[in-house]
Amino acid sequence: MTEKRFPAGTVVRHFKRQYAEPDSTMYLYRIIAEAEHTETGEMLVVFQALYGDRRVFARPASMFYEKTDTGKYPDARQEYRFEEASEEEKELVRQ
Repeated sequence: MTEKRFPAGTVVRHFKRQYAEPDSTMYLYRIIAEAEHTETGEMLVVFQALYGDRRVFARPASMFYEKTDTGKYPDARQEYRFEEASEEEKELVRQ
C-alpha cells in the first residue's frame, strides 16, 4: 500500500474509468473522509460516486490505495486502483 492519502473533497478516478465515455463522470468519486472501524480499528475510505444515484461507499484503506491488479486487468493503464482525477475530469464534475 502506498503512503499517499487523499484529503476530504479530493476527486479521484477508479482505474476502470479508461472504459467510460470521456465526457461522462462514470467512475469518478469524491473522498468524504477516512474512518476507523469501531470493532477492528481498520481504516476505511468513505467516498461518493459522482455519477448515477451518487451512492456512498466505504472501502478498506489498504484496498483503496493498493496498486491495480494487472494480473486480473492486464490492459489497465492506471498504476493505482484510485488516483486523483485530472483537471479535465474535475471540470466535468463542476458542470
